[in-house]
Amino acid sequence: MRKFAIPLILLFTMISSCSNKVHAPLPVVDSVNINRYLGRWYEIARLPNRFERGLTCVTATYTLKTNGKIEVLNAGRKLEDTQVESKAKGVAWIPNPKVPGKLKVRFFWPFSGKYWILALDKDYRWAMVGDDSRKYLWILSRTPTLDQSTIDMLLKQVQQQGFDAKKMEFIDQGCFKN
Repeated sequence: MRKFAIPLILLFTMISSCSNKVHAPLPVVDSVNINRYLGRWYEIARLPNRFERGLTCVTATYTLKTNGKIEVLNAGRKLEDTQVESKAKGVAWIPNPKVPGKLKVRFFWPFSGKYWILALDKDYRWAMVGDDSRKYLWILSRTPTLDQSTIDMLLKQVQQQGFDAKKMEFIDQGCFKN
């Protein structure tokens, strides 16, 4: 029995390492001026996720609360009827002020998720947000559209950081056109 233990452990280790992708650490922005980050952001693209399935015209609005945390209001329209709006309210905070690009967000207690700012335009015109699992990713803009050269640059960065850029869904923001 003992002679099989080492080969079985090695086999299990090999199978486990093949099924779990190992990624390099995910870099985040070095600094964030939260007051500049506040306000409405339009979702330009995202990796598919269950909580936004069937939504279009998605926005995220961030408002500073008196306790220093950030109120998060995510809103979107149902694809089958854009007159029907879906909303989710949550709270975000920076757990470690030395790493302001790594926020936490909570939509229902006691569960929270990672909200890491991976890229941020110097003028706060666009942002890329995700987490180190590489399962969640959003490209956000201050306007309902974003120029193609910026999208291409961000998608290249997405791929380099181990996200599956081919799975990105581009969000129709037609509800906001005048």
